[in-house]
Amino acid sequence: MIEAKNVNFFYGDFHALKDISLKMEPNSVTAFIGPSGCGKSTFLRLLNRMNDLIMGTKLSGECIMDGQNIYDKSVDVDELRKKVGMVFQKPNPFPKSIFENVAYGLKVNRMGNKAAIRERVEESLKDAALWEEVKDKMNRSAYELSGGQQQRLCIARALAVKPSVILMDEPASALDPISTSKIEDLIYNLKKSYTIIIVTHNMQQAARVSDKTGFFMLGELVEFDDTKKMFINPQKKQTQNYITGRFG
Repeated sequence: MIEAKNVNFFYGDFHALKDISLKMEPNSVTAFIGPSGCGKSTFLRLLNRMNDLIMGTKLSGECIMDGQNIYDKSVDVDELRKKVGMVFQKPNPFPKSIFENVAYGLKVNRMGNKAAIRERVEESLKDAALWEEVKDKMNRSAYELSGGQQQRLCIARALAVKPSVILMDEPASALDPISTSKIEDLIYNLKKSYTIIIVTHNMQQAARVSDKTGFFMLGELVEFDDTKKMFINPQKKQTQNYITGRFG
């Protein structure tokens, strides 16, 4: 269970998130939609404390994961980021081989011997639906892969350290329709083992892959509900206007 309680977030004097409260269920897909600059990616980055890296930010409220406020001073941020994987908008493989990309986090965190690492790399590539495409070229550069394959490689890299939560910030926005479909199928399959939270500008994608959807507008969470219910019968006029294309 992941829960936000009365979360407010500031970039300097700019009030980016305003009193956000919601609960996200384990082994489900939660999607955040809304126009550019509405706060959805800012909220996503709160969940693995990536905003800590930005000077002049301020947070109030609580982000609770497994019963603990992840902003408590006792929390080890490195351990948190092992538990909460992140996949970005554009594929960002390291300038290394396919194998070394997936093994990187395992080696840095000293998670197993060579045999265990090889086994975990294979498992992660299978979970990311990429193993059959790369098993014979593990020592080749990751840059030789297509954009869609690179994004699945980045997902495998995130899975390798066995997180419980995966954050995805518009993971298919830079991909062609076929690669996008593969990523969506992957998201659907991964929720059996992981809690997935995705930011997307593509409302059809949110409708296809998510169990619950949150609509952000000007830093506020306007509506949060079951995806089918929100797209068929939104409760707020702002949500209806956005979904039907009247603005945004």
